[in-house]
Amino acid sequence: MPYATTKDHVRLHFEEAGSGTPIIFLHEFAADHTNWEPQMRYFARGHRCIAYSARGYTPSDVPASADVYTYQHFYTDALAVLDHLGIAKAHFVGLSMGSYSSLQIALNAPERALSMTLAAVGSGSSLEHLDAFRAQCRANAEQYESIGAVEVAKVTREAPSRIPFLVKDPRGHADFYAALARHDARGSANTMRSFQGGRPSIYTMTDAIKRAATPALILCGDEDDNCIAPSMFLKQHLPAAGLSFFPKSGHVLNLEEPALFNEMVERFIALVEAGRWPVRDPRSLVAAPV
Repeated sequence: MPYATTKDHVRLHFEEAGSGTPIIFLHEFAADHTNWEPQMRYFARGHRCIAYSARGYTPSDVPASADVYTYQHFYTDALAVLDHLGIAKAHFVGLSMGSYSSLQIALNAPERALSMTLAAVGSGSSLEHLDAFRAQCRANAEQYESIGAVEVAKVTREAPSRIPFLVKDPRGHADFYAALARHDARGSANTMRSFQGGRPSIYTMTDAIKRAATPALILCGDEDDNCIAPSMFLKQHLPAAGLSFFPKSGHVLNLEEPALFNEMVERFIALVEAGRWPVRDPRSLVAAPV
């Protein structure tokens, strides 16, 4: 079983397939590397594809201390996987938590990113409700520690942004949450407490985001209410961003609508590689009223 090792000696399990320009997939909180299988199979036909399980997600290591589950650890872990494989640059495709890490790479190590796909990005960013969100993350972490992943999965699968997946694909929804129930409870608690509950809101990064010229594709389900405003914020401020909403879709876009997701990302990456995904032309901007 292949592993990459991070700077703080955490082993990250990864899988790879295909050859060509690299694409690395970064999963969400409720997922792991296996949830990118529809994309690994599709994009490996023309690219070198890598998916890995984040720290805290078996078969990667599960460090005991929540102190090593910060957002800085998570985005540098993605770079550690690329370093292990001798990859200088890659296309980053993230979902939710993975999108946040992809954005951080564009802000802090832009030389490593050919592009970034930010799907289901920005939940928990509202400054008005930030304290409440962080309190809920702490409570969720305590749930993992007290009742375990199996019981928490029963609650998570009924979250509003997860219902569109259930409605359109009950079989896929059931498989997803059966896998979630097998997650390591300590790793999930640590991730919830430190990454989810400790990361800065994207609304506090406006100046840095405005300077990030990495080509970006923002994807959002139109029934993923907590991600709609952050997605529009990123479209407004990222210089080279495109935005698309998936109709009648929630949070788990790559599994809810795999064909549409793959088509959108494939077109985006092809345009980036052809040099046809530029920063926004100033002529397209509407002048502010005087």
